[in-house]
Amino acid sequence: MADQVHIIGGGLAGSEAAWQLAQRGIRVRLSEMRGGGGSTPAHQTDGLAELVCSNSFRSDDDEKNAVGLLHHEMRRLDSLIMRAGEVARVPAGSAMAVDRDVFSAEVQKALEDHPNVTVVRELVEELPSDGMTIVATGPLTAQSLAQSIVKATGEDRLAFFDAIAPIVHHDTIDMDICWKAARWDKGGKDYINCPMSKEQYLAFHQGLLDAEKGDFKEWEADTPYFEGCMPIEVMAERGVDTLRFGPMKPVGLDNPHWATEEHPNGRWAHAVVQLRQDNKLGTLWNMVGFQTKMKYGAQVELFRTIPGLEKAEFARLGGMHRNTFINSPMLLDRQLRLKGAEHIRFAGQVTGCEGYVESSAVGLLAGMMAAAELAGEKWVGPPATSAMGALLSHITGDAEASDYQPMNINFGLFPPLRDVKKKARKEAYTSRGKADFGEWLAGLEAVPA
Repeated sequence: MADQVHIIGGGLAGSEAAWQLAQRGIRVRLSEMRGGGGSTPAHQTDGLAELVCSNSFRSDDDEKNAVGLLHHEMRRLDSLIMRAGEVARVPAGSAMAVDRDVFSAEVQKALEDHPNVTVVRELVEELPSDGMTIVATGPLTAQSLAQSIVKATGEDRLAFFDAIAPIVHHDTIDMDICWKAARWDKGGKDYINCPMSKEQYLAFHQGLLDAEKGDFKEWEADTPYFEGCMPIEVMAERGVDTLRFGPMKPVGLDNPHWATEEHPNGRWAHAVVQLRQDNKLGTLWNMVGFQTKMKYGAQVELFRTIPGLEKAEFARLGGMHRNTFINSPMLLDRQLRLKGAEHIRFAGQVTGCEGYVESSAVGLLAGMMAAAELAGEKWVGPPATSAMGALLSHITGDAEASDYQPMNINFGLFPPLRDVKKKARKEAYTSRGKADFGEWLAGLEAVPA
């Protein structure tokens, strides 16, 4: 039996789309360029669904958090990404973080073992002229394919920088200085905290400003950063206290190592660097919010001035790469199809959604849409009051096309609840979303087991 859908890109979105189609009895050819003649500046392996930046899927709270609600909806739709995430899960308080190697291996095994999926290692350089296709090549789309997309759309691709945070070997962290805790003790002792006095913080801040930065290439000029992945040194340029109200905020972190008489602020630090567990063994920890474009030597020198990291050994230093995405509100219809070439759908971060979970969710939806089309069924999308519906609405029309930028799921994308008091609004958004999503799900003719 011939393949019915061609998916280009074996990242999170492509893998999720393949799973959704295969579970519905549809044959899929999944093309991944890594291992087949292509590579990227950020990936380190050829594993499917490799996580190249953080290992966190962010909050798993589905009662008051938009991304937690998205987790809930994806689980109800038998998401492969959420399945693999549970297997690979590591402690992270109320967040969902995973061992990136275990996670990738779980996704790859599920797809390679599925009778309806054929994984092919090949570089696809042009958009197919026919045949149902889902393009899920992510923010690191190969140059040749990107040029083909530009040619097909008539629109220049947009780009922003994404930065990667360093990873530290746990046994090189001085736990006589650092301690384990989550803010306000919520979620247990899931983070390693490195405390800074005011003097240490000011010296570190100046070091960020003075550090040698990576050079820009010609094609990188005037490319904006995505606010959610702002390099630490760029945040530092915004003001001396910006970091203390961002990734280095000390609130809710009571340092048991500091005796009151030794520190004027008692056990409360002026600033705190947090590290989050990166693998199941607990041997690797990533520096939360420390994406950077500093040169490697400058990173090692400066980050070893952080209390507790004086002898830190780095499994990976920070890095930087360009993310590519299309102007989706202008180019795609409500079913993620390319206007004028409706056999092609786009999914994942190449559409301008931002984040692992968001990318996976859009891949999931693209798979469901393609399955419905092949079955001759009318597609009715999830309600705009749900996380999936809100994200889809942003990508396919609600966003301003003239100023379209990548976006994480957030309650600002949902239809407003102005008659609900502010303190109760988040819970009201999630309650409404769950109820409406449940009704939509019940109305589907077939839901995967």
